[in-house]
Amino acid sequence: MAQTDKQGLRDRMRAERLAYSAVAPPIMPPRAFLDRLRPTGVIASYVAMPGEADPALLANAAHELGWQIALPHITNRASPMRFLAWQPGEPLVAGPFGLHQPAITAPERKPDIVLTPLLAFDSALNRLGQGAGYYDRAFHGLEPVLRIGVAWSIQRAPVLPVDPWDVPLHGIIDEYGWNEPEQTA
Repeated sequence: MAQTDKQGLRDRMRAERLAYSAVAPPIMPPRAFLDRLRPTGVIASYVAMPGEADPALLANAAHELGWQIALPHITNRASPMRFLAWQPGEPLVAGPFGLHQPAITAPERKPDIVLTPLLAFDSALNRLGQGAGYYDRAFHGLEPVLRIGVAWSIQRAPVLPVDPWDVPLHGIIDEYGWNEPEQTA
């Protein structure tokens, strides 16, 4: 699929996600997610942008079980995304692209689990993001890490275009619970 087709899909899914977010139920921590929180470690979450499924209840559940929280920190398009320590209630600073992120002075953390925003996903749990490649590049540098998308069911697409650098997810949490990749014959 050509890049323009990916951009068209991004635009369409962004609009659908934004419309649904006004009436969407919260994303609750399903048992399959909670079971993955043993032993404790570092969970990377994110502060939801308008229209994104909010991972706050998932991150709070992990924090209550003793997990440290890290949030993405971006300085510019050329620099890799880093995950910096954050505690609930600590102030965040404005970052590029409208992000809310920890101050650059916060300690860097290597996550064991990454909660990931997305625009669309398919049954193989391929992820379509905003297009800057921050998460895919981070995933390549974080092997092994449990990659979990946070989305609503309306973000599921029949099939997504996949480029060689795209990294699929291990699970998706939506308003109905935990989704694993479907196996193809």
